[in-house]
Amino acid sequence: MSEIQIVKVDEGGVNARILAKEAKADFRRVEAASLKIPTRFTSAEGKRFFARLFNTLQLNTHFISVIARTRLDHEDVAKIEDAIRTQMDAVAENLNQAIDQAEALFKAHAITSVATYDTVALDVDVHVLSSIGRRYLEVLGKLDQLMPLLQTLEIHEVITTQTVDIQRASLKRQVRDLANAARNLAMGLRRRMNSLALRVGEGGRPETIAAGVSDGKNSSEAEREDTADPIGESIVVQPESLEDSLPSMGE
Repeated sequence: MSEIQIVKVDEGGVNARILAKEAKADFRRVEAASLKIPTRFTSAEGKRFFARLFNTLQLNTHFISVIARTRLDHEDVAKIEDAIRTQMDAVAENLNQAIDQAEALFKAHAITSVATYDTVALDVDVHVLSSIGRRYLEVLGKLDQLMPLLQTLEIHEVITTQTVDIQRASLKRQVRDLANAARNLAMGLRRRMNSLALRVGEGGRPETIAAGVSDGKNSSEAEREDTADPIGESIVVQPESLEDSLPSMGE
């Protein structure tokens, strides 16, 4: 009689590897209270996006909302904050629609259980600095919630593997674009502040105001990036609707 091989469930090694690659944002210039929010991520996508993007987005939006206001016109900063929130609301709505569509397919096909992961969930107390940070954490939570729903539908052959891949890639790109936009906007404001400092004779190297802007890279790499001043421009391309990106979702 052959022995049944039992796969050992992960005991936290995956989370340790993910957190080891966490973006190391420099919070030394952040003098703000934070709300500690207990959060759990179970999907690979949710864990990795949290580790790689959340801290840098928070640092960049702190630079925009707090540091930039000390040198630049408050109305200009407010416009950028509004643009970030508008884009984040659009991505959150797309995720909500995807979750609703998936749950409708569960009901239509009498599926009662969701696929689960054999890796330990990532439980963290997230230090949230601002309303934008809180919104982004909610977006990451929605992405994490959707991933096992799509996997379950694929396992039951309700939707195809290709459809899952298309939807996953589209939504991940939208979530990632939010963090990239915050980085680009912060760098654009930093350049305006440096230029203003030189014009008014405050002196010093332009890089002296760079602290507080994070792109997950070292400073030399950041300085080589050719990022135009994005003030007054659209943050990113508007995300596609789920209907446009996934015409075969219910097929």
